[in-house]
Amino acid sequence: MESIENAQLKERSTLQIAYRRSIVKKLIFMAICVVVVIIFGGYSTTIGSYYISVGDVYAIIWKQLTGMGEVDPQAAYIVIQLRLPRIAGAIICGFGLAACGAAMQSMMKNPLADPYTMGISSGAGLGAAIAIILGFELFAGMGIVANAFAFAIIPAMVVLTLSQVRKATPTMMILCGISLMYVFSAITSLLMLLATPDDLSAVYTWTIGSLSKVSWDNLPVMTIVVVLGSIYLQFLANQLNIMSIGDDSAKSLGVDVERKRLICLLVITLMAASVVSFTGIIGFVGLVCPHIVRIVMGSDNKFLIPGSAIFGSTMLIVSDIVARTIVSPTMLPVGVITACIGGPLFMYLILKNRKEAW
Repeated sequence: MESIENAQLKERSTLQIAYRRSIVKKLIFMAICVVVVIIFGGYSTTIGSYYISVGDVYAIIWKQLTGMGEVDPQAAYIVIQLRLPRIAGAIICGFGLAACGAAMQSMMKNPLADPYTMGISSGAGLGAAIAIILGFELFAGMGIVANAFAFAIIPAMVVLTLSQVRKATPTMMILCGISLMYVFSAITSLLMLLATPDDLSAVYTWTIGSLSKVSWDNLPVMTIVVVLGSIYLQFLANQLNIMSIGDDSAKSLGVDVERKRLICLLVITLMAASVVSFTGIIGFVGLVCPHIVRIVMGSDNKFLIPGSAIFGSTMLIVSDIVARTIVSPTMLPVGVITACIGGPLFMYLILKNRKEAW
């Protein structure tokens, strides 16, 4: 008896040590991502026709916050008003899209789920195209942003209605979202055929995603929605873990699957819409980041959602640096870089698929 108890204690101790090591590994990964964001964010502020060193950037920010010391007005304007909003927008946008992707993939138990494949991004693109080409605004005076936000919500409402009326499965919801994505993309393409050259250029730039329009005026809305939505998704992490094993199993454990899925999808839609309505359609962040993080950190949403969010910020800020430097002095839209990185990377992940992660 004694030997059996000792063996059980030893096994329990080994499991506890392994669990602690896995927690440390996950925390280290997230810490590394945060450090990379800080370092590359500082470097990003130096990129441009007006060179400012990293040390000067942090000095300007410190002096502006504390009011201590004098700063060069031109350098301060470039750093504070032109470059920092773009960097903050990249961090918030990557954070929100990746968190949405991780939650959707767990909620739908589908590796293809993300705001883009659910039609949210394409809906925003159609709304922006209608405002730019036809001059039609749903809310007078609010222009492209309001149209993009409203049309981004339409696919989610259709999917939600379908789930209520037809009791749609997660697979049916994904397929419905993909079909809406193609419909909205087709209508947007039709409108682009009717556009003037200037309007065509504006719509094209918007539909491939850019951080150039992000400013201090629109950052608060984006930040508040993304932060509150991420907190709620983190609060649902345990229930998302249960939902990821299947609807029947989740129901047997007391989870109201349909209700939680509807609420979760609504929160994700608001988060994604608040981002893409300001930045345009930035693809692959919500799709690829959760897959990469899942390989490193596993499928526990308590760590997967924040890990994916932080890695999303890292990916987008690095992509933005590449977009601004690869054909300098011309700046590419960041959506081009995320697609060039995300497409091959996603194919590699498919070929190296670790089924046990799902």
